[in-house]
Amino acid sequence: MKVKITADSTCDLSAELVARYGVTIVPLTVTCDGKSYLDGVEIDPDALFKITEATGGSAATAAVNLVAYQEVFSHALESADAVVHFTISSAMSACYQNACIAAEELGNVYVVDSENLSTGIGHLVLDACLMADEGMDAAAIKAELDERKKKLDVSFLLTTLEYLRRGGRCTTIAAMGANLLKLHPCINVVNGRMGVGKKYRGNMQTCLVQYVRDKLAQPETVDPKRIFITDSGFDDATRDLVEATVRECVPFAEIIRTRAGCTISCHCGPGCLGILFYRK
Repeated sequence: MKVKITADSTCDLSAELVARYGVTIVPLTVTCDGKSYLDGVEIDPDALFKITEATGGSAATAAVNLVAYQEVFSHALESADAVVHFTISSAMSACYQNACIAAEELGNVYVVDSENLSTGIGHLVLDACLMADEGMDAAAIKAELDERKKKLDVSFLLTTLEYLRRGGRCTTIAAMGANLLKLHPCINVVNGRMGVGKKYRGNMQTCLVQYVRDKLAQPETVDPKRIFITDSGFDDATRDLVEATVRECVPFAEIIRTRAGCTISCHCGPGCLGILFYRK
């Protein structure tokens, strides 16, 4: 059985990884300054930030619609026996619901609710590609990853709450207080939803180092196969610092640095960085 792997643009895999593993990406829609764009096709995070900083406004994302899913799945089935598709958490978007409707109408399409976002989804996508290459059928891939997703540890540290404030996800008072106190909240994904975890205080680089050490404090519980370091716009020196700290904590076989796409970026702004990995 030939299985094609597809995923929403929210998986935040780089163009190089998408090409290497042969993944088809289905873009969400980003609305910014009254105009709509296809995520990663017609707009990227740098362009998004340029618009929002110039206007002082916010951006929003919209789910992939039914017709778009039907087109992608139909095309994939022309050269494959089945499709396994990964969506952003169903608690965060209607993507999963729309993909399931399209899958039911076509048949031989298996939709996985990642219960996650960003390269948390990316982990599942890469694993699915490896399983497909090994000859696993689509139903078995979906079943395995529905279990494996429960072991994902996904979080991000934010420089500022300004973009969450603009999008109505936190109050102006909370954002001002965090800025004055130099607080950097950690956002954790648990059971498909985002929640605020530990709040770090001080210089962002110092906070990032402590955040990584906290997350990897029990290396015996960490699966050392692969970790993503995903950010929405830091310099290479900061990325290098985070990677060096990761290496000090756990000897991962593969460390992948990626840039967050527009979905994460429009809600969290340019100063967001996370480490995403599996627990044992």
